[in-house]
Amino acid sequence: MPTNFTVVPVEDGGAGKSSLELVFREEDITPRRPYSGDNTPRESSPFINNTDHDRGNYYDGKNMALFEEEIESNPMVSSLLNKLANYTNLTQGVTEHEEYENEDGKSAKSTKKFSQMGTFIGVYLPCMQNILGVILFLRLTWIVGTAGIMESFAIVVMCCTCTMLTAISMSAIATNGVVPAGGSYYMISRSLGPEFGGAVGLCFYLGTTFAGSMYILGTIEILLTYIVPNTAVFVAEKKEDETEAMLNNMRVYGTCCLALMALVVFVGVKYVNKLALVFLACVVLSIMAIYAGVIKTIIEPPNYPICLLGNRSLQNHNFEKCMKTEVIKNVTYTTELWKLFCGSPHLNATCDEYFTLNNLTEIQGIPGLLSGVIKDNMWGEYGPSGMLVEKKNQSSVPVQDNSRDIYKPYIFNDISTFFTLLVGIYFPSVTGIMAGSNRSGDLRDAQRSIPIGTILAIATTSFIYMTCVVLFGACIEGVVLRDKFGDSVKKNLVIGTLAWPSPWVIVIGSFFSCCGAGLQSLTGAPRLLQAIARDGIVPFLQVFGHGKANGEPTWALLMTVGICEIGILIASLDAVAPILSMFFLMCYLFVNLACAVQTLLRTPNWRPRFKFYHWTLSFLGMSLCLSLMFISSWYYALVAMSIAGCIYKYIEYRGAEKEWGDGIRGLSLNAARYALIRLEEVPTHTKNWRPQLLVLLKLDSDLGVKHPRLLSFTTQLKAGKGLTIVSSVLEGTYMTLGAEAKSAEQNVKSAMHLERTKGFCHVVVSSNLRDGFSHLIQSAGLGGMKHNAVLMAWPGGWKQAEDSYPWKNFIETVRETTSAHQALLVAKNIDKFPCNQDRLGEGTIDVWWIVHDGGLLMLLPFLLRQHKVWRKCKMRIFTVAQMNDNSIQMKKDLQMFLYHLRLNAVVEVVEMHDSDIAAFTYEKTLVMEQRSQMLKQMQLSKTEREREAQLITKLGTKSHANLSDTATATSDHHVHMTWTKDKLIAERNRKRGEPNVGVKDLFNMKPNQSNVRRMHTAVKLNEVVVNKSQGAQLVLLNMPGPPKNKGGDENYMEFLEVLMDGLDRVLLVRGGGREVITIYS
Repeated sequence: MPTNFTVVPVEDGGAGKSSLELVFREEDITPRRPYSGDNTPRESSPFINNTDHDRGNYYDGKNMALFEEEIESNPMVSSLLNKLANYTNLTQGVTEHEEYENEDGKSAKSTKKFSQMGTFIGVYLPCMQNILGVILFLRLTWIVGTAGIMESFAIVVMCCTCTMLTAISMSAIATNGVVPAGGSYYMISRSLGPEFGGAVGLCFYLGTTFAGSMYILGTIEILLTYIVPNTAVFVAEKKEDETEAMLNNMRVYGTCCLALMALVVFVGVKYVNKLALVFLACVVLSIMAIYAGVIKTIIEPPNYPICLLGNRSLQNHNFEKCMKTEVIKNVTYTTELWKLFCGSPHLNATCDEYFTLNNLTEIQGIPGLLSGVIKDNMWGEYGPSGMLVEKKNQSSVPVQDNSRDIYKPYIFNDISTFFTLLVGIYFPSVTGIMAGSNRSGDLRDAQRSIPIGTILAIATTSFIYMTCVVLFGACIEGVVLRDKFGDSVKKNLVIGTLAWPSPWVIVIGSFFSCCGAGLQSLTGAPRLLQAIARDGIVPFLQVFGHGKANGEPTWALLMTVGICEIGILIASLDAVAPILSMFFLMCYLFVNLACAVQTLLRTPNWRPRFKFYHWTLSFLGMSLCLSLMFISSWYYALVAMSIAGCIYKYIEYRGAEKEWGDGIRGLSLNAARYALIRLEEVPTHTKNWRPQLLVLLKLDSDLGVKHPRLLSFTTQLKAGKGLTIVSSVLEGTYMTLGAEAKSAEQNVKSAMHLERTKGFCHVVVSSNLRDGFSHLIQSAGLGGMKHNAVLMAWPGGWKQAEDSYPWKNFIETVRETTSAHQALLVAKNIDKFPCNQDRLGEGTIDVWWIVHDGGLLMLLPFLLRQHKVWRKCKMRIFTVAQMNDNSIQMKKDLQMFLYHLRLNAVVEVVEMHDSDIAAFTYEKTLVMEQRSQMLKQMQLSKTEREREAQLITKLGTKSHANLSDTATATSDHHVHMTWTKDKLIAERNRKRGEPNVGVKDLFNMKPNQSNVRRMHTAVKLNEVVVNKSQGAQLVLLNMPGPPKNKGGDENYMEFLEVLMDGLDRVLLVRGGGREVITIYS
């Protein structure tokens, strides 16, 4: 027996050993090596092993001796905190690249320089730089002129509200723990799971890539329109070809610019990172120049005259004077404008009718803040492509023929304009709010900096956009605002005409701003794709997870350049902007959804430091994102959602093995809990009844599934879409067989996967099989999702078994299912049942309806025929008529019953007349009873032999004197009954004589009349079934109940064996005591 003792530490040295050391030698106090559950020795704790090293450390932790055995798996708090203190979180990509290319050629050992940015430098300024960009400089004036101040203000408010609500949700997620580099992808994937994370991450990647296309197109538009307009490769020979020539120039120059930027990103990423401050300075200076110009208009408006013919705005870069003729020294000369409309400089030339009837008017394009032009610009002026830009409230004389207007120097709408289009074009100007969260690894205190910096940046940029909308409408003439490319102000950038001190401040600033934004997109998008690829949730993207030795995503960069080129080939800034709006809006939608789900679920790990959030705000942001998607472009929205849906289903189909503790799993758990509670509140109605199967499997010696076809049959029955619990029992104790139980469970799950069985698996360990199956029948399932039917295989070799446990367990299972009011399905010859790949071409499923079982016999063939294995089989129903029954009427009634049940089946009534019991039946019953009696005696003899062997063994180890002393020994409190040698010999002789008497009795036995009648029924019914259904693909039979007296259990098995004799595939069905099928709708 183990001895309890206490080890007392003593001082080092040889003097004075403790009394404990004198009593216990070293080998006596060495404990046994602990064992794990799989019977393999586990490495002992270093505090217990008797090695010299461990002895030296033994006394170090004597204050924590109580926890010494847990130290291996559970570290001390002090060591845990030490590891956390030394933890560093580097951003992916650029940081590693810079470290790799430093002057020493070695990675920097210290990372402190990358973790010292505060809120202003690390979050606020990057967000400002990403939000303020190309749309502000190239399209905001046109949006204000087209939509009017009121509607433009509404667009800005909607989009800025959307990003503000998203920033609140993002702040809650970003402050709920450490967010590594990866930004929104990391937040969404870890909050909503790998399926949503992969889908939305790829959408965010596509949005970032198309944003690069938009910035490059903006760069080329500024270059070719405002900086060097004479360098165009394609020049239109005809007026109507100008648009196509411009698009071709955008494609050529855009492709060259993309190639150059990709080369810069591939070779020198660190220069892009260092030039970020220069690009930001360009944005800030441009914004300051705009506000300075607005203030200057109050004092002295800039001189940008525009020329109107009637109420039509003219392109003034081909003429200097806004007049038809001019008088010089009393001589009238025609102007350049005359030549444009008359085709000749002569005064007698035939001019355009509209030119002849209307006068020229010159007005200021920038009348100033106090001019009152704001009243004319309050409301929008939408129109189709090709519509003339005209000044409202300006008199003109209309003409009938406008077919030649396209060849005149008028200003036209290049695209059809409407409110929803402008929303899609404007929304990219408010994106970029993730810049702070993407730099979380570089921040000194990310959980404080991200919310403050992001929200302040959005508030600042929202203020800038809202004030710009009002100031543009208050300072600039409406026809100039609607002039997208500045043709009416001598090809100047419209927003540049308002700037001070020069339009070139805005032109150069916006050019470098767009260049920088394009470079950053080409830098960030490949790293995002690389992060998704390295997560391994989208298998076909794994190639993009590789890169150069320093981690640079080479393959991802090539993929990004290829997608970006698609946007370049579109060549229109107005066409690309709505595309990336869709992807960004979908990303923001799921950020809001993630926050709302986590808040509503109240998961214990949801503890954001940012407290100013609420699920209603997240839900409002999510709804606003969805609304803006369909407002901007419903067909783009559907395409983006389809792409995300396909990626989601692909990841789900391939089986995302990531487990990130996502909110969708928590949502599923909550939904399941709610559904289970609701199911348990109300009993199941007959119309909703479906077989919820508990499948009892047998395992072989290797813990594999012995009858896999039982799982195939389960799958074929699952047309009812009910619950399936596949279970088995191991005999022993869980402490010793825990590992085997886990291994068996994995084997069963693998078999279920191969047989396409959807359900749950559970392998339990019990002291004996009977108790294990009993516990499963009683407790499997949860709440309203409990099984109502048990499926098992017929114990085929029960007659040849050495012991009676197999058939006794089977009968006890039948009794327990009956007591639990559960249906029982027993499949005979289960290994001959078809697998899921088989297709039974023809044949029948025969139902022998002997007694009413609630309709389960008729429901099961219907469910089987829903599966493609049994689909071509026809259903036949047989019922048995006695002498007093009207078989013709029974057939009509059964046909009508099946008609109301909406079941198609052939009905046949079999008549079984009363007949004398044949001698064969007597003989079979007699043989059955003789066999049963003989088995009992053989079992008794076996027991006695085992006991005798034990006694002889015990006697052989003791002397006769000790045996006699033991036999006569008595005590005051206990009486010991034991065997003497004489008693043993007498008992053995008596037992040896008894079997001879039993054998004589066996030959003189007469069969029990009740058993004779039961055997008669089984034989006659089997004859009829074999005669009618021997060629059937499957035979379903009513399963008779076991006898109430357990003494006839073995006879019951014989009855069932006779009943099924001569049939290949049989399914015995025993109802659960309730109706499972109804004629009512």
